[in-house]
Amino acid sequence: MSPALLLLLPLLSVVVIFFGTKWSGTLSALVSVASVAGSLGVTLALFSTDSSMVAMNWIALGDVLQVDIGLRWDRLARGMMFVVTLVGTLVHVFSLAYMREDEAKARYFGCLSLFMFSMTGIVLADNLVMMFIFWELVGVSSYLLIGHWFTKASAADAAKKAFITNRIGDFGFLIGILMLFGLTGTVSFTGLENWLAGGHAGASAGLLTAAALCLFCGAVGKSAQAPLHVWLPDAMEGPTPVSALIHAATMVAAGVFMLVRVGFLIEASETAGLVIAWVGGFTALLAALMATQQDDIKKILAYSTLSQLGYMVMVVGLGSGEAAMFHLYTHAFFKALLFLGAGAIIYACHHEQNIWKMGGLKTRMPITFAAFGIGTLALIAFPFTSGFFSKEAILDIALHENKLLFLIAAGVAFLTAFYMSRLLVVTFLGAPRSEHAGHAKEVSVIMFVPLLILAFLSVVAGYKPVAELLQAQLPDVHWNWFVFFVSLATMLAGAGLGFLRYLDKRSEPKVIPVLANKFYFDEAYGWAVRNLQDGLAWVVRGLDALFIDGLAVGGITRLTEGVGCLFRRVITGNLQAYSYLFGVGVFVLIYFTVFLR
Repeated sequence: MSPALLLLLPLLSVVVIFFGTKWSGTLSALVSVASVAGSLGVTLALFSTDSSMVAMNWIALGDVLQVDIGLRWDRLARGMMFVVTLVGTLVHVFSLAYMREDEAKARYFGCLSLFMFSMTGIVLADNLVMMFIFWELVGVSSYLLIGHWFTKASAADAAKKAFITNRIGDFGFLIGILMLFGLTGTVSFTGLENWLAGGHAGASAGLLTAAALCLFCGAVGKSAQAPLHVWLPDAMEGPTPVSALIHAATMVAAGVFMLVRVGFLIEASETAGLVIAWVGGFTALLAALMATQQDDIKKILAYSTLSQLGYMVMVVGLGSGEAAMFHLYTHAFFKALLFLGAGAIIYACHHEQNIWKMGGLKTRMPITFAAFGIGTLALIAFPFTSGFFSKEAILDIALHENKLLFLIAAGVAFLTAFYMSRLLVVTFLGAPRSEHAGHAKEVSVIMFVPLLILAFLSVVAGYKPVAELLQAQLPDVHWNWFVFFVSLATMLAGAGLGFLRYLDKRSEPKVIPVLANKFYFDEAYGWAVRNLQDGLAWVVRGLDALFIDGLAVGGITRLTEGVGCLFRRVITGNLQAYSYLFGVGVFVLIYFTVFLR
């Protein structure tokens, strides 16, 4: 069995849905579910293999550039592919019920298959050019899924915002690829590793640092790191299963996966590693602060995702790609669980997303409450859940590599426990705050079974035997009692404060505008667009009208028209006038010939 099947199955699903079964939403859904389930089966069947294969030579410019469509199937790819296909399968199954009455169900499942094809290509790519092509396809498919309900203005705007913001980061990514090719003459991961092993890095340290940071720009966009984080919360306008698949477990994790794949470049540049670590730490803290004052259940989880991605990026910069991938692996399960749990809540509350219009759901949705509670415990790193093990590894590495980043990471752990306990208390405890919440009831079996599977994995996935069985990357860290007590203290303090502050509250006790308005990032970008971009466009338009249209193009046009007008006046059709002009011409010719000789 070949890893190429992992690419072919979702691609075949896309072709079948858009060219064959688009007339039937149910049939399209079944095709898409069968495709992703087949991909999961192939992934499990290939767990014991470790290979790298070249499908075909794609770009050949003599000896200058050789780019192959090659598939790299190593432990990193196996672990990531398991996460993508398992979460993808559960999201597809959940969507069967969630999107049951959607008129565009066929398009939805077709776009899901396109996303799975694109994400699979990123995971399997053995060179930067191939990865970039699928990277852009992921951007296209996420644009389509975020804007699935495109008749709603907010959804259409969110899709455009995500697409444009990601293009900014991707421009840096492309420059990084070109710089590395100019520096090394290759774009394959193996070729780049061999170049570094040959001792060339020292002579090109500055260019290597610049190239690594340009590649990081791609991760800043895709993994929503500050300052390009603004698209992710708005992307919650898409269907909730899309949020679980794309914005919790897979697409946003692609940036972290890419950084780990090129981790040898980051390790070769101390400056690049330091910049990446601080961007990740800053993003983790910034997003956690913003999450404490949000009222939309999906946006709280979105900012939580930003914060956890910041953890992963930070530890990549600190030199441990294994710890980043371990947290990516555990986070995928409990964050997908929380997003699907939020989807179940929204579905039961007639698509209400404001947590202050919920309440009392503990008794009305006991299975969802239990699953959501387990996901919350894993996220806040409750001892011996999966999130506990991966977060302990990150804190331990931060403690040894950068004490200030360790303090930031510990503060983020406190904030995480605080805003998640706030979410749990306001949503599930107390009395219902709206009629929809009062009449909510447990979701169907097809929706809560994926929750239970993810809840189980959220508990056991962090244990070493299970993680090794599922091909996860495991960092080489040892038990640290100081880290354990710091983690436990921050978790208990944050959760306790959240319960005490929000139990039996009917509304937000104190609104902090700077946090509720997300540090005014969107307003700042809006001001920049209006006053800088639009102002510059106005100046350029004026210069264009004055010099290009007015003097250059317009001037030549007017000169030509004037000369033509002059000749039109001369060409009268009168024979006497022509004879007179002929005589004048002869006289002028004789004058220049005789007197000016």
